Amino acid sequence: MAKLVSAHDSKSCGEIHESSSLSRGTMKKILVILGPTATGKSDLAVKLAKKFKGEVISADSRQVYEGLDIGTGKITKKEMGGVPHHLLDVADPKKQFSVVKYVRHAEEIIEDIIHRNKLPIICGGTGFYIQALVDGIILPEVPPNPELRKKLSKKTSSELMKILKKLDPKRASGIDSHNSRRIIRAIEIAGVLGKVPPIRKILKYDPLFIGLDLPAEDLRKKIKIRLEKRLKKGMLEEARKLHKDGLSWKRMNELGLEYRYLALYLQKKITLDEMNKKLETEIWHYAKRQMTWFKKDKRIKWFDPDHIGKIEKEARKFFNK
Repeated sequence: MAKLVSAHDSKSCGEIHESSSLSRGTMKKILVILGPTATGKSDLAVKLAKKFKGEVISADSRQVYEGLDIGTGKITKKEMGGVPHHLLDVADPKKQFSVVKYVRHAEEIIEDIIHRNKLPIICGGTGFYIQALVDGIILPEVPPNPELRKKLSKKTSSELMKILKKLDPKRASGIDSHNSRRIIRAIEIAGVLGKVPPIRKILKYDPLFIGLDLPAEDLRKKIKIRLEKRLKKGMLEEARKLHKDGLSWKRMNELGLEYRYLALYLQKKITLDEMNKKLETEIWHYAKRQMTWFKKDKRIKWFDPDHIGKIEKEARKFFNK
């Protein structure tokens, strides 16, 4: 029988001074900044952290890995502007870092930030990480099934998606349809637990969800410009170094998006032009999948990234109630 691991342990959250609006009641107020890639989430998080005495906790499933910097668009020390950032560079890219581990680490960090009378700001585009943390989902810890994995590894990502859609359509709608490793893991879990809906605990946090959104044309342009900048900055060299340091081509493919196509180019399986076109298209498709996931959550208040004043006003209203 699969073990269920709670997103929350039995420890209570560290208390902060009673006079702070962040500590009133049993629910701890947190700020969540989310949205598709290239909308400026990191910049906004830094601005709001300076305004409201906050610290940023990354919610990005690939920025947790050391060395995956340019390819994931990881914020630099200079861009942080002195604001503490957490859950960046905490895992070895050769090993998988699960959502269960993410939630455990994030909860400890939130507890510490609130204990120091600061505001936790969750910032990222990995919807599943955010949902698991903020909504207190009890996550299934299903042991690996080597036999099943061997059998599924022979199938294409589209074949795997068909299997997952039959087992768990909801999970299938929010997963990277090209990430075979994740799809296999989802099939593994769904096969053990069936279509059991996520079990939730009593909520521990009172979140304000700020979503950043742009018209499709504008977002696609930003993705293109951002990609060009990262390629000039040395994204290919980064991928080459990662492989030289022991990151296998297979693992780079599992990490998805940029690293998948950089690896294919470095193995001479696609041309430079094919790589550039594929990257731009796949990042755009990824952004659309992110929006599909986020748009289901009616708690999110959506803003244009340039409307900082409106966002600050919304945050003040939330913290003062």
